[in-house]
Amino acid sequence: MNTDPAQVMVSVIIVSWNARDYLRQCLASLSSEACRYPMEIIVVDNASSDGSVECVKKQYPHVHLIQNMANLGFARANNFGVSASTGRYLCFVNSDVKVRKDCISRLVEYGEGHPEVGMAGPRVIGGDGKLQRSCRGFPGLWNMFCRALALDTLFPQNKMFTGCSLTNWPHDALHPVDVLSGCFWLVRREALARVGLLDESFFMYGEDLDWCKRFWSNGWKVMYVPSAEAIHYGGASSSNAPLRFFIERQRADLQYWRKHHSRPAAACFFLISCLHLVLRAFGYTLALGFNRRQRQTYRHKMGRSVACLKWMFTGRDPIPKIS
Repeated sequence: MNTDPAQVMVSVIIVSWNARDYLRQCLASLSSEACRYPMEIIVVDNASSDGSVECVKKQYPHVHLIQNMANLGFARANNFGVSASTGRYLCFVNSDVKVRKDCISRLVEYGEGHPEVGMAGPRVIGGDGKLQRSCRGFPGLWNMFCRALALDTLFPQNKMFTGCSLTNWPHDALHPVDVLSGCFWLVRREALARVGLLDESFFMYGEDLDWCKRFWSNGWKVMYVPSAEAIHYGGASSSNAPLRFFIERQRADLQYWRKHHSRPAAACFFLISCLHLVLRAFGYTLALGFNRRQRQTYRHKMGRSVACLKWMFTGRDPIPKIS
């Protein structure tokens, strides 16, 4: 693997937090089969305590390892990776992703042939072999209201109710999209210079919405390229603190609305979010009495909805922040 700064085409940046086994698999998949262009790999570890750092040092000595002394969050850690990178393209890959053959090569080739594209992402398959919907529309009050009432689930093929989740779109064709999931991005350095780094005020979640919006606002296209494929197992880090991450997701959504929308619109979104959580808490409470086999799952989901509602109205976190 050629990592001469003068010749590097792709800088792969991986942020990891207590995801050693997934990280090992991700690094193993980043071979010349996945990317036939000169590539450098940068791992930014957010103070893992599971032996991730030792694993990288021992098994992947060619990887540039950045060790943070605390969990600095997804956006800030990725920005550290950017500052250490030299490639013409930057490939941001989650630690729980396995990169398939020619995935990065095909994204780079598409970027080389389409200079107007600032960001591209592959078709994403889950660990169960099923398609993961990695593209979304920008959130609006109507589609968030539909999500709160589960209309997008009840009518998945009706475009009127699925503007944000895109469940009516089969994800099988090359297409410009509003938002690409942050599990896998290929970004043109030239575009990054104009758009700017990830917003570090987003600790976890929300940075994908914010960044994609900024790419479009600065005249760069965001493209879904299904000829490239990756496997995303999901939850490598969030499984370590599920309730904490659930609240962080809600926090990030509110932050996005306050940043990109008017105060009245952000207030409406807050109310819609409360409606969403109240309906889920009520629904899971009812489900507890009808499905004994799923009782533990429903109890957990009811509890997280209630905890998130308490946080939204009191501003007090029910559990410590991630560290």
